[in-house]
Amino acid sequence: MNSTGMDLELGVGLALLCAFATNLGFMLKHRGASQAPDVDFRHPARSALALFRAPSFMLGYGIAVIGVTLHIAALWFAPISIVQSVISGGLVFLAVIAERMFGISLGRRQWAGVLLTAFGLMLLALTVRQAGGHEGFSMTALIAFEASALAIGLLLLVGPRLGAAAQHHGLLLAAASGMLIGVSDIAIKAMTNIASSSGVADALLSPWLALALTMAVISFLSVARAFQIGDAVPVITMIGVAASLLQIVGGIVVFNDPLPSGTLGMVAQGFGFVLICAAATLVPAPTRAIAPQTA
Repeated sequence: MNSTGMDLELGVGLALLCAFATNLGFMLKHRGASQAPDVDFRHPARSALALFRAPSFMLGYGIAVIGVTLHIAALWFAPISIVQSVISGGLVFLAVIAERMFGISLGRRQWAGVLLTAFGLMLLALTVRQAGGHEGFSMTALIAFEASALAIGLLLLVGPRLGAAAQHHGLLLAAASGMLIGVSDIAIKAMTNIASSSGVADALLSPWLALALTMAVISFLSVARAFQIGDAVPVITMIGVAASLLQIVGGIVVFNDPLPSGTLGMVAQGFGFVLICAAATLVPAPTRAIAPQTA
């Protein structure tokens, strides 16, 4: 086997480990957040300290950091489209971890929803072609896209206070969290392009650093609050879907990532979106704890 083939296999293996670590970290953070006092957005430092005092949340956060490291390592050995498709498909790990390690029974509807979401995200990841390198981008497009996404994310964030039904509060905050994470990731991508063309100093002095850090802090709190009021699997799935879709659309609109070539690619990408939309009606089905076994 040549070195290219070995690198690809190693990259896929690292991506699978990343997917497992990421979902395990999410589940542990959900457990820890549920044990911590309610997040108060007016006191972010106090809320963050309270979350990290919960052992499960602290452990989950540490595992999530390992997941990020594995993601970066996977990208070193394999193309981003392959890595992202493997990680997206790894959403199935979430269902397995929830049932086998956390005693949560998903039911057929949620299993179907998770599988459809994973397959839909895989199709999108495989059909979105990366522009590659650090090409220029339209500052006007970047500002318009980030402002629009931020407005939608903040609207979802305050949705519970605007009279949304109580049973949807967790999913609203999860969608808001995914949107804000996506806004942060797009800002970071813009900074890497600026650093490549104008230098690291210009990137660090740009307003995009402040935006990325601000969104990281707000999304950290909103994710924790979504965990506190929503079921684990629907909330985690919604966060991942919202963040992934925003990044894909941002890549096309802002950074000129090319659309799929040919009819087959366009159909596959459209089918991926349809699957994700269909899954949205299935994943929020009620979860229940598996009853303890009796002798």
